[in-house]
Amino acid sequence: MAKRTIVSLPGDGIGRTVLDDTIRVLDASGFDAEYVEGDIGWEFWRNEGNPLPDRTIDLLNKHKIALFGAITSKPKDAATEELDPSLRDKGLIYSSPIVGLRQHFGLDICMRPCHSYNGNPLNFVRRGKGDDIEEPEVDVVIFRQNTEGLYGGVEWSDPPEQVYEALMTHPKFVKNFGETPKDEISVSTRIFTKKATERILRAAFEHAKKYGYKSVTVCEKPNVIRETSGMMYKMAQEIQKTDYPDIELWNTNIDAQMMWLTKNPENYGVIVAGNMFGDIVSDGFAGLIGGLGFACSAQFNPDSGIGVFEPTHGSAPKYADYPVSIVNPIAMIESACMMLDFIDENKIAAKIRKAVAEVIAEGKVKTYDMMKMSGRQDVVEKGAASTSQMADAVIAKL
Repeated sequence: MAKRTIVSLPGDGIGRTVLDDTIRVLDASGFDAEYVEGDIGWEFWRNEGNPLPDRTIDLLNKHKIALFGAITSKPKDAATEELDPSLRDKGLIYSSPIVGLRQHFGLDICMRPCHSYNGNPLNFVRRGKGDDIEEPEVDVVIFRQNTEGLYGGVEWSDPPEQVYEALMTHPKFVKNFGETPKDEISVSTRIFTKKATERILRAAFEHAKKYGYKSVTVCEKPNVIRETSGMMYKMAQEIQKTDYPDIELWNTNIDAQMMWLTKNPENYGVIVAGNMFGDIVSDGFAGLIGGLGFACSAQFNPDSGIGVFEPTHGSAPKYADYPVSIVNPIAMIESACMMLDFIDENKIAAKIRKAVAEVIAEGKVKTYDMMKMSGRQDVVEKGAASTSQMADAVIAKL
């Protein structure tokens, strides 16, 4: 069998560090692959005016699978100020390259598992009856629609005349904003399509069926955002009734869900939501399993077979400048395991997850977040494991 080629996309900040150490773990696990690096991120925005060059698109078109580190994004004006002087005043506008990858390749299914590890000192705990301390097991998988909704990029400040005229046809716009000068209005759209909504719903139900989850929860806001959230819940009802009658369908509002997840997180199995609410609820559940150092994700298009696998944390540029990297690589390692599952290397994925679980349960090697320290340069001197030392511990278990 030909050796597989994986596109490595370090990106910005700590992205390169966690990705390099994760590749060491993959090598130690017996996964036989070659890695070809793609250009993406802030450096290429500053020097080329494009954080996602066409050559990187071509790499992913060719090889299909990518591991992605982290990205830096800044507001519009700050991004423009950091452009090379020769590129300014050319109408270039920064947009997130990871969002660009999602939309270019139709990576509309985003999957974010949140599973607690035994022995993790950052796991969520609560008081039970008689003031007993309880540590419920969290085992939730969030399916987030990845290309539409508020992240679709259809927005304006001082909207064009034809857009403004269209908005003025809606009576609520006239009532609430009709007297506001057009140049004082900014508009971001929230667009859902039936095709993409059905795909994410079916992906959620299929995962629940395959892995034995008893429920799928639609986490939106249909009582207020009636057209988009309402459409998603109505479609979920139809799909559940017709094709998945043995799986319970639950409906929660995003605001109430954020309260309930700290009361009874063990009650939830698979959660499905649009882009923004899926982003919010997945970070909420990630907090229950230790934070973003443990939060992995996959985004893929099942038709093309293209997938990008990344931790959900940011680029943390201040940590990238430390002489010894202190960040927790487990989210990146878990994202690589999701990649392995995607390409049917399930045995290797299970072996790595078992090694990670053993390191955490043993409790001898902990990164600064697991030791509840502030992220300072001297945490390694005080007993915290560096990024590489945590990877070394996983490799030793392998």
